[in-house]
Amino acid sequence: MKKNRLRSMIAIAMLSSISFVLMLFNFPLPPFPAFLKVDFSEVPAIIAAVTMGPVAGILVELFKNILDWLFAGSPTGVPVGHMANFATGVLFVMPVWWVYHRLSNTKGMTTGLIIGTLSMAVGMSLLNYVLFLPLYTKFMNFPVMSGEELYSMIVLGILPFNILKGIILAAIVLLLFRSMQTWITKQRSIHHS
Repeated sequence: MKKNRLRSMIAIAMLSSISFVLMLFNFPLPPFPAFLKVDFSEVPAIIAAVTMGPVAGILVELFKNILDWLFAGSPTGVPVGHMANFATGVLFVMPVWWVYHRLSNTKGMTTGLIIGTLSMAVGMSLLNYVLFLPLYTKFMNFPVMSGEELYSMIVLGILPFNILKGIILAAIVLLLFRSMQTWITKQRSIHHS
């Protein structure tokens, strides 16, 4: 039991570090607002979740954001972007884990990624409306948006951006999954024994 716990802690630390490095290579998608960026840091969190369980996936998301905040900081000291990134990651990774936990094959992974993409897109639209955009306005000097501007930002910016981001991430995860499926199955049996 102690050996498994130590192995899991080391794996979470390694995957969090990889996730942090991947987060550094973020990039905007031209038609969308510049503060919306794509990176591939959710991939290690998905690997953690499907091999070690949901807590491992959440911890990778948490640690990569803490590391990024410590190294890159935040313009105002308030990590609004990091909180949003954490929420985005959890909304994407948890449905993937949940479906794959019940259907551990390519179909389960594909279904989980589709549900994860929808969860991230809808969830972040709602969270941006009620929480993150008001926090950006308060702490990061974003312009105050009226009802119509806010609606446009969410419907024309955040929602389609997260759908596209989910599609990009899903494609990468599925490419990796093909070559890693045997390893993932082996890791699941080690961490759940």
